[in-house]
Amino acid sequence: MQRLVSLDLLRGIAVLGILAINIAGFAGPRVGTISPSLVAAVTEHRSALDSWAFAFSLVFFEGKMRALFSLLFGAGIVLFCERKDAAGSDGDALQARRLFWLMALGMAHYLLLWWGDILFVYAICGLAALTLRRLNEKILLIGALVLFYGWHLWGLLELAPLVHAETALREGVATGPQADRVAAWFKPVMSTVATEMREADLGFGQLLLVKLTHRPLWLVTMTWSSFAETLPLMMIGMVMYRRGFFQAGVSRLRLRTLAVWATGCGLALSAGFTAWAFARGFPPIAMEAALAWGLVLPHLLTALGYAAIVVLAAPRLATSLPGRCLVAAGRMAFSNYVATSLVMSLCFRAWGLGLFADFGPALQWPFVMLAWLAMLCWSPLWLRHFRRGPLEWLWRSLVEAKPLQNRR
Repeated sequence: MQRLVSLDLLRGIAVLGILAINIAGFAGPRVGTISPSLVAAVTEHRSALDSWAFAFSLVFFEGKMRALFSLLFGAGIVLFCERKDAAGSDGDALQARRLFWLMALGMAHYLLLWWGDILFVYAICGLAALTLRRLNEKILLIGALVLFYGWHLWGLLELAPLVHAETALREGVATGPQADRVAAWFKPVMSTVATEMREADLGFGQLLLVKLTHRPLWLVTMTWSSFAETLPLMMIGMVMYRRGFFQAGVSRLRLRTLAVWATGCGLALSAGFTAWAFARGFPPIAMEAALAWGLVLPHLLTALGYAAIVVLAAPRLATSLPGRCLVAAGRMAFSNYVATSLVMSLCFRAWGLGLFADFGPALQWPFVMLAWLAMLCWSPLWLRHFRRGPLEWLWRSLVEAKPLQNRR
């Protein structure tokens, strides 16, 4: 079965790029994913270089890689089902089985390695997308955009008064109730940081027990908070695949237009907000409002632009050495995603090197670049001897209820 090289290239870029954002969650504390000023409040990381590193990630990676992954996952659902249907199998039933196993693997990933697992979320949203895949393209697209922007606009409007209160407090004109509201927001945040710092000293078994006893429904909470982002993006990815976007079925002129305007507008909007936030020290409440709700337009635009650029470049890029390495990393995206969780947990958790909260945003980048180099090197070497990545092989073997031949 011939693979779509554009999808593999995009998966490779996405699995590398997602680490540029996830690294803050691995290195800790978790609030580092929101604002470097929150990290500075509980650690010694206060350099200007940290702010610049955070700003760089915010402009080019934050939200864009997550959106790209979701688009690709939606496209992959349709691709898998169509190929299985064409081969005489029940594509929907097989896809549902794949997603249930992905859910189980996501639970294991969360319990054993990292709180930020997306596999469980993707499995739940994927099952919802699967039930919608036969809908008319127009209905899919309109439904996705209404859910996506309606949900996020509602969330932004709900948080707007608190952002206003934070701004008033920063400018020294806050009323008593406004100051109280801001303090009430910070209290559970700092309590969570204190808990996280204590848990950073726990061993592997102790941390596993904490997750089982204190946060057994964490993944359900994660799914609920991101469902209205992830599902619509998957639906858009389904439409993109059906319209031939990833198969170069869209004219190159349209792809070039999308590449220029979507990427340009998306990055410009992200850079504009980043400049505003940078000048104000990345105010935490405004950052949460932007990251969770307000920046979804530039995130989606930039992801679409990135995708168009890669599809345009795919014919030449895939034959180059960097392109072949990216293709291999994309073919092993599942294995690479979990492998980064393992390696980063070994670096930052007490059961590994115990470097938790020792590195600010700037010094987290060497970890990212070394991981990128490792993924780009080991993926083609592995695929030289094996047909699939180790977790890709496990996942498919579980779905087919038998160990598959994997050696070439």
